[in-house]
Amino acid sequence: MPKAHTTYSFTDVSAVLSHPSYGQFAMEGEGIGDFTVAKNTERTVHDVAADGHIMVSKIAGNNGSITVNAQQTSALHNWLQGCFNYCWAADTDEWARLTLTIRAPKMGKMTIATGGSFNKEADEPFQAQGQRIAWTLMFADIQKMNFA
Repeated sequence: MPKAHTTYSFTDVSAVLSHPSYGQFAMEGEGIGDFTVAKNTERTVHDVAADGHIMVSKIAGNNGSITVNAQQTSALHNWLQGCFNYCWAADTDEWARLTLTIRAPKMGKMTIATGGSFNKEADEPFQAQGQRIAWTLMFADIQKMNFA
């Protein structure tokens, strides 16, 4: 009997990054290298009393960051730079309005991130070979969902 296996392809993953005043960018193989979703809030803390009793706390919070690595000459990098410049120059109300939706339907996963802002302007090297530029976006809420 053949062994069961699974298959992954980044080409099955799509994402849309948007800002209501700046517009949106659909990431479907246009210079994206990869992206990583990271939650920041530790979900539990253990407090140890002098007598050894442990109090366990369940901590709420869905904040985190998503790092998008884009090719240096890509439309994605140019969009992110333009959006950063817009958000930095705009009223403060515009700063944390990024959203990012990542869909991986073949894996049955979707991530919805809201309340996003730029951690900082990305570092950009200039050298003989083109590089990937890492843009770290911080989000107030990241929901990771599985569906059948």
